[in-house]
Amino acid sequence: MRAWYNDGRHLEIDAAKVGHAKATHGAMYMIIVEVKVFATLRRHFPELEIGEAMAVELPEDATVGQLLKELELPAEEVKVIFVNGTVRKEDHRLSDGDEVGFFPPVGGG
Repeated sequence: MRAWYNDGRHLEIDAAKVGHAKATHGAMYMIIVEVKVFATLRRHFPELEIGEAMAVELPEDATVGQLLKELELPAEEVKVIFVNGTVRKEDHRLSDGDEVGFFPPVGGG
């Protein structure tokens, strides 16, 4: 799997963790989604600036849950997931160009 930051810096993610892409006539169809991680989840990507997105290439039929696994984000640390500004669950199928945001549980008083 390939992932990179918006400024072109490359992010290494183990290609063996990529799910199986749909194949037609020997071709794999891939999508690219823009991902942002917020608050305490940023510690998993210390190279990212606040609010900076990274582009991630995934198989065409990938779900939010598969994206979490690809990024090695612990599911128990993710409380809210937004896809294009709408709250979604891990079984939501992603589309090319989607903007995904992962938020941890937050507290306040």
